[in-house]
Amino acid sequence: MTDVTLFDYWRSSASYRIRIALNLAGIDHDCVTIDLVKGEHRSPEHLARNPQGFVPVLEIDGLRLTQSLAILDYLDQTRDLDLLPREPSARAQAQALAHSIAVDLHPVCNLQVARHATLLADGAGDMPGDWMRHFIRPGLLAFDALLGAYPPAPYCIGHSPSLADICLMPQLYNARRWGVDFSDMPRLQAVEATCAENMAFARAHPDAVHPAS
Repeated sequence: MTDVTLFDYWRSSASYRIRIALNLAGIDHDCVTIDLVKGEHRSPEHLARNPQGFVPVLEIDGLRLTQSLAILDYLDQTRDLDLLPREPSARAQAQALAHSIAVDLHPVCNLQVARHATLLADGAGDMPGDWMRHFIRPGLLAFDALLGAYPPAPYCIGHSPSLADICLMPQLYNARRWGVDFSDMPRLQAVEATCAENMAFARAHPDAVHPAS
């Protein structure tokens, strides 16, 4: 056992982000699976950890942290990950790029939201696939357009991983899972290939943590 525990679900985008960051920081940690499909996030034990019933929850440094962006900020500040530029205007722009996925796109593609949309659809269409594709491709197109403000680089905004890369990779995993075409976005594909070669990203991938997937 280590002193750091991550309560996560292998397909959770928010959890995937934290796995990447912990790997980038070289932090040994234990993972405890909270199975969202089985409803374990609604158990009294997990609600005691996070009254919202979400994952991830990270126990580190004697703290219990929730909300992936807050956790990423904590790890960035305490482990010097340099996930964002330090200059205020550049920092705000880089945050906006990452948040276009983490704040705007991810919440509507959350499993709980997609399940409710499927219930309301009452069997109409290919749900939740139609729902996911409806939002993911426009979200990626917008991210790609925002990325155009930055010169081409191995990662989203430079030569090292940033908050944008950490938010993008889980969303590209979801895009592939739901059959979203982004073949017309070569820059996103190039960043994806770069991240795939980085062991911090590779070891955090759902297929790596849950090989039977």
